[in-house]
Amino acid sequence: MCGIAGKLRFREPNQDIATVQSMVSKLRRRGPDYDGIFSDERITLGHARLSIIDLTANSNQPMHDKELGLVLVFNGCIYNYKALRKTLKKRGYNFFSSGDSEVILKAYHAWGVSCVEHFDGIFAFAIWDLKSHSLFLARDRLGIKPLYYTVTKNALYFASTMQALLASGDVELEFDKVALHHHLTLHAVVPAPRTILKKVHKLAPAQHIQVSKDGKLKKKNYWALENTKVKQSLSEKDWVHRIHDLLLDSIKKRIDVADVPVGVLLSGGLDSSLLVALLSKLGYTGLQTFSIGFEGQPEEAGDEFYYSDKIADFFGTTHKRFFIEDNFLVERLPEAVLHMSEPMVAQDAIAFYLLAEQVSKDIKVVQSGQGADEVFAGYFWHQKLHETSKDELQLFKQHYFDRSHQEIQSAISSNYLSRDFTSELVSRLLEKKSGEDFIDAVLRADITTFIVDDPIKRVDNMTMAWGLEARVPFLDIDLVETAMQIPAEIKLREGGKFPLRAIARDLLPSEVIDRPKGYFPVPALRYPRGVFLDLMKEILVSKTCKERGLFEYAYIEKLIDNPEKCITPIEGNKLWHMALLELWLQSNLDSLISR
Repeated sequence: MCGIAGKLRFREPNQDIATVQSMVSKLRRRGPDYDGIFSDERITLGHARLSIIDLTANSNQPMHDKELGLVLVFNGCIYNYKALRKTLKKRGYNFFSSGDSEVILKAYHAWGVSCVEHFDGIFAFAIWDLKSHSLFLARDRLGIKPLYYTVTKNALYFASTMQALLASGDVELEFDKVALHHHLTLHAVVPAPRTILKKVHKLAPAQHIQVSKDGKLKKKNYWALENTKVKQSLSEKDWVHRIHDLLLDSIKKRIDVADVPVGVLLSGGLDSSLLVALLSKLGYTGLQTFSIGFEGQPEEAGDEFYYSDKIADFFGTTHKRFFIEDNFLVERLPEAVLHMSEPMVAQDAIAFYLLAEQVSKDIKVVQSGQGADEVFAGYFWHQKLHETSKDELQLFKQHYFDRSHQEIQSAISSNYLSRDFTSELVSRLLEKKSGEDFIDAVLRADITTFIVDDPIKRVDNMTMAWGLEARVPFLDIDLVETAMQIPAEIKLREGGKFPLRAIARDLLPSEVIDRPKGYFPVPALRYPRGVFLDLMKEILVSKTCKERGLFEYAYIEKLIDNPEKCITPIEGNKLWHMALLELWLQSNLDSLISR
């Protein structure tokens, strides 16, 4: 995995090496092994490399294929690159490296923009055609790899992180009021193409952009998640067998396609424990596993070590667990927020950041259980959303929205208020397609939209901040497309994720399978007290925050007065949400505003 950046000039000759070098400097934590620059009269491309496949200099980037007249910068992994390489060799292509990056270049030359349809993997990449002076940008089907961009009068900039894009010095910092509404309603989810900044965009999942030499952008979506239940009629047992086989294949390719060891982030919950069990079933030995825990609160334990230890002992993994005390956690919070590409309020974003710091000392690649809950209906609110209701949108809002539109009107300045943008967005996302139940529409929206800017983004962002690549087997495309065909009643059985529970019955201790959902809890951010409450107060009553004029202070004071009672329907803390947003703005934008 890596970080990519670039600047394409529309008119004047390119003189921007220093600009892109500044952008790449913000990406070196994503790619600490090598960084490089390519530049010609129109474009400058930059790359920071994390070496995982073909560890030689032959796969360094930017990768310039002089024979084809193409230059690539790429972040991700193409799991089927060896098969594609064989196909392309038969078509007459010669290779100078043994990795997956060069396969992208040859595939683009062979198949043009439809090359993305051949890739099984996670990716965000840019290809510069030296002959046509055109740029091609693409992102994987589920948006597991990020790609931000901004367009000015004279240029297009792109990068793997918001910080790298901001380092260009040519980004307008005006807030997007629609994105702000989404952020405050959907626990910081701001679906592509929006970000909290009006002029900064995200390439949407399963989308590519062609930029012509005159600066015209042509976007296209190349894949959509379809519900094909009407074409499938399998027994419950058959569905479980099919998911079992697909999950095995998904896990296997995510450990085999690497020239370095691959470990597992083990929370002790069903999903990560099942990864360890299936890796053991596949015959992998000497597996490294890692867990993290925090100090607890009366309402909530701060670690899942009992379960993660049990799994590690059961399968004989080389296991490390890291315990974070509150004084260390509060000290590191600002640093973690500084490295968020966008403000992310989920407490476990901090957990992933601190865990990745330790794991990256031992290993470069891990498998993680993210995505299983969205794909197989594992969250408690999925059960509630399957209730019968005449007003499905209202049911969704009741169990999912952090704040109603009315509450948002009391929370932020009238300068940023308008319509109920989030209800309008969600209404469109939840429009049922042929053969869908309401819960099917919810899961489709989860997989294609909500998950992209919540667990996917935070896992990639927080692990790559330490040069650690997280691979997510439950978000394999074949697995996801098959899971969409399974009737909701099967997925929701036994509290959700029934196919995974059924697979686990022969592999895991029952107390792990039937326990409450496991994750990386950070109780101090859900129930802020002591130094954590003091920090949040300090941020929100600061002169900087008041002068920004974003929040209504009557609302902030109400949250501060009752910090333990302002819990959202999905169990986040509203005070932490507001403090996190303000801290992110102070950390990432205010130094630019003061220039």
